[in-house]
Amino acid sequence: MKRSPALLALLAALSAPLCLVAQSPSLTIQVNQPSTKVSPTLYGLMTEEINYSYDGGLYGELVRDRVPARTWGSLHYWPAVARGNAVSHISIDEKEGPSAAITHSIKVQVIGATEKAPAGVENNGYWGIPVRPNATYTGSFWAKTDTPDLPVTVALENDQTGVVAASATVTGVSGAWKQYSYTLKTGNVPVSQNNHLLLTTTKPATIWFELISLFPPTYNNRPNGNRIDLMEKMAAMHPTFLRLPGGNYLEGDHIADRFDFKKTLGETVNRPTHQGPWGYRSSDGMGLLEFLEWCEDLKVEPVLAVYAGYSLAQEHIDPGPALEPHVQDALDEIEFVTGGPETHWGALRAKYGHPAPFPLHYVEIGNEDQFDHSHSYDGRYEQFYKAIKAKYPQLQLIATTPVKSIKPDVVDDHYYESADTIFGMVNHYDKIDRNGPKIFVGEWATREGDPTPNLDAALADAAWMTGLERNSDLVVMHAYAPLLTNVNAHGIQWDTDLIGYDSLNSYGSPSYYAQVMFAGHVGTEVVPATLAGTPDRVFTVATRDEQKHKLYIKLVNATSQAVPLAISLEGAGKIDPKAKLITLTGKTPNATNSLAAPEAVVPMEKAITVSTKFSETLVPYSINVLEINN
Repeated sequence: MKRSPALLALLAALSAPLCLVAQSPSLTIQVNQPSTKVSPTLYGLMTEEINYSYDGGLYGELVRDRVPARTWGSLHYWPAVARGNAVSHISIDEKEGPSAAITHSIKVQVIGATEKAPAGVENNGYWGIPVRPNATYTGSFWAKTDTPDLPVTVALENDQTGVVAASATVTGVSGAWKQYSYTLKTGNVPVSQNNHLLLTTTKPATIWFELISLFPPTYNNRPNGNRIDLMEKMAAMHPTFLRLPGGNYLEGDHIADRFDFKKTLGETVNRPTHQGPWGYRSSDGMGLLEFLEWCEDLKVEPVLAVYAGYSLAQEHIDPGPALEPHVQDALDEIEFVTGGPETHWGALRAKYGHPAPFPLHYVEIGNEDQFDHSHSYDGRYEQFYKAIKAKYPQLQLIATTPVKSIKPDVVDDHYYESADTIFGMVNHYDKIDRNGPKIFVGEWATREGDPTPNLDAALADAAWMTGLERNSDLVVMHAYAPLLTNVNAHGIQWDTDLIGYDSLNSYGSPSYYAQVMFAGHVGTEVVPATLAGTPDRVFTVATRDEQKHKLYIKLVNATSQAVPLAISLEGAGKIDPKAKLITLTGKTPNATNSLAAPEAVVPMEKAITVSTKFSETLVPYSINVLEINN
């Protein structure tokens, strides 16, 4: 009897091997077969002056536009104050300034002021000046007056109630430019951010003000220092480096607007400020030394980016003699960072309060030079490379885009993509030629969520980081960007950003906690980890640390279903049955954190029992780190 095609197909299916039946989800880890070393500098930080990240963010200064620009609207943040029947008039005086760097000032003409009717100026800070109870604020201003021994009262006043939280009177303001310091101490006042700084006098006079400054307590009590909560959040990320001074901020829109490190050194009165590329002016309070001290406070190394002759408005300097002054600037900058006291720039660093050199292993030449329409980067990079290597052969030099003129030590890759795209890129570096330059993923982010990432972005970020960690023989460093954003509606130029804040409070996004989890649980060697039978969008990487006797297994379940996983630790030897599981999850991919709900999505930790063969269920939409003692 002749068999029909349908019957033949049915018989073939019934006789198929059992191995073709859907396999249960499993994870096999070859604990005793490390595949590569983990880069000791893998996880780091990248910041730049965007979204009011420095001024109005990390940098502790509470006064906005403390050195007003000369342009129209320069006194926007400095309204005149005239109480009662007092009268005051303010303007920018182009001919009066406290230094060669700052040659203009706020001219305040006070008419008819009295004790009950003072007059002067005020500043609202960056969308409000924060006030906390029993806190000490330190400040100063530069001033001169045409009225000898003029008293100036400085106060923190609430916008709504007019209640003064703290005040101090500076006496003896004279006819020559001088810096005057003051201290404001609050008592048992309520926490608030809707406050302004007042500078008033009770006598008719003309007074010139410049560089009016106010600082709260700072991290490690550094003068001219950084905001405590943001530094603490960065420290919790376990970074190993800080890329500074930032991407576009390094270049500026125009060559004249570049980050010129020599103009950011010494007393703040000797720093002229400069226009940043994101629509506002930089105070330059965070100069090169402050960046380096930021690294020191976090116990990380700088990745120093030097200006390489290209700015964002397509201004560039061709390779050759015209570029040499900028090459020399780069050499001087490296000497400032690393030079001993016998060197010119090392001695200057010591003069400014830091005798010891800073560690430095990586220098990046330029930023995103693939956007330079002149295509001059090949020649510019080669010129910098040869000059720096001749003096500092030990440094690893980073190119901002592939070049043909000379083989870079490292190439900087940047990615800003949707979650779908990032999920599809997880295996990107599995296939890259290992004979080429090393890779620095200097800027990357999953751009979903506004102003900070949601859980879907965090899931994609974590999946991406499994690929970076697995390939850390090639990817020597990476950093999420941008790191910081002031979430005031007028403070954001770019989203999505890792950490959000206003003048008073801050929070970490789900992506921030993914960074904390991954960087805080990484070994020294990658061990093979193979998933089988899992749905799409389940990812893993495993590392071990022989000295700490730790095995770290990272698992990302970016699906809407729970995934029961049979885990086998092959070649593990003796395993401590007491282990730790840290999970970041939420009910939907849109779950997120905010100032109003800063801990809606945060990691949760629990103890679990493990052996060389055990099971664990990955909850939907979850990032998991399993820490096992081995």
